[in-house]
Amino acid sequence: MDIIDVLYGKVIVSSQAMPDEPFYDKICMTAMIQSVINGGALALRVAGARDVKIAKSFNVPVIGLTKPDKLPENWKEVVYITPTLKEVRELIDAGADIIAFDGTSRTRPNGCRLEDIIYEIHKANKIAMADISTFGEAINCTNIGADIISTTLSGYTIESNNNLEEPDFELLEKLKKTINKPVILEGRIWEPSQVKKAFLLGAHSVVIGSAITRPQLITKRFIEYNKF
Repeated sequence: MDIIDVLYGKVIVSSQAMPDEPFYDKICMTAMIQSVINGGALALRVAGARDVKIAKSFNVPVIGLTKPDKLPENWKEVVYITPTLKEVRELIDAGADIIAFDGTSRTRPNGCRLEDIIYEIHKANKIAMADISTFGEAINCTNIGADIISTTLSGYTIESNNNLEEPDFELLEKLKKTINKPVILEGRIWEPSQVKKAFLLGAHSVVIGSAITRPQLITKRFIEYNKF
């Protein structure tokens, strides 16, 4: 089966950690990935060539991306997810099945264009996944050849709605009615009921990250909820 078809109706787990976090250690990351697969995750989203190689050893579909070791202070204004062809090639060489990249309309480093990113991915017979933040960005990425559209960056750019406390169901629903591409819901998913709602609205897949693989954020959420 085509990988895109394999992902239909599935939960994808984003297993990521920054270099200054305990779970970034290779042994820890491997254990995390093994744990979410044991729990039923049938695909993974990971950051960096090292973690793509770890994930591929588990024989599941892998979405690869890159991020800087430390996000810049103006991270809502700049492209930092797989920004240039250099990072795309690193992920391809590591064996990623799907390459995720910033699909916003913001200026990329080194004069790189979205069209260049998608062309490079397709040249290697890989799948191009555009992480977008707005409806207009999704339409643009669809028109220039992205294979999958994901709501990953909705609420995380200055161009999108930064007041959302839950997944951007409105954007998902609007995209499903407009484009003929698989749409993945990602971002602020904390409850199983939200996953169910996403599939009822037509999401091709759902990516869950922090609610599963970021213990510090899970802990912080419980602590802050119970403050008086």
